[in-house]
Amino acid sequence: MRAARKLDPRDLGRLHARPTPGPRDAAQRGDRPLGLGDKRDGILFIPSSYDPARPAPLMLCLHGAGGEARHRIDSIRPEAERDGVILVAPDSMGSTWDLLRGGYGSDVARIDRALTAAFHCLAVDPTRIAIEGFSDGASYALSLGLTNGDLFRFVFAFSPGFMRPLTQVGAPEVFISHGVNDPVLPVRCSRNLVPALETAGYTVTYREFAGGHYVPQGMLREAMDILQSAKT
Repeated sequence: MRAARKLDPRDLGRLHARPTPGPRDAAQRGDRPLGLGDKRDGILFIPSSYDPARPAPLMLCLHGAGGEARHRIDSIRPEAERDGVILVAPDSMGSTWDLLRGGYGSDVARIDRALTAAFHCLAVDPTRIAIEGFSDGASYALSLGLTNGDLFRFVFAFSPGFMRPLTQVGAPEVFISHGVNDPVLPVRCSRNLVPALETAGYTVTYREFAGGHYVPQGMLREAMDILQSAKT
């Protein structure tokens, strides 16, 4: 009889990457490839104010279905530059994230690699690490964020459709926004998610806006303010 395959924690959506203290070299500011070694890669953004002597907040950014990293961070970059936030924005392996294509696996491994590399070369404040996403990326951010609440202090989900954590660890703070006229993922998705999260004991900030399937700059600004004002 063939032995059963040993379950990898990443099959459950668990990430191993963690920031570590210690000296860091100066890093080139701006955008650089993540270097994941595939046709679809991603972007690491380092703000001009980054100082290796002062650990910076970091945000993992997840694009929507059919998108890629640059689509997600183009609107976030100016806010991250203003606040001194490092952005890690991987591309999904397929047209969307692994969980939406059958289960955790390849994308969790890529995200783990990207975060491990960022934590190795950059000084990151472990109390100000966030995961965010839009649309399918928001559903994935909620799912991964609740699964890895011992890594992510904040989960920012813009117009999510669902959440599917296979295990729940830690107690990240959750911010959700949704347009009341969203024709892609109806607002009822978030209206169902928010009470479920609150019943599970999570602290949730929920914002609805008069609009469709997009992220108003004000919603992004509020999320960035939450990250920036976090007490260490």
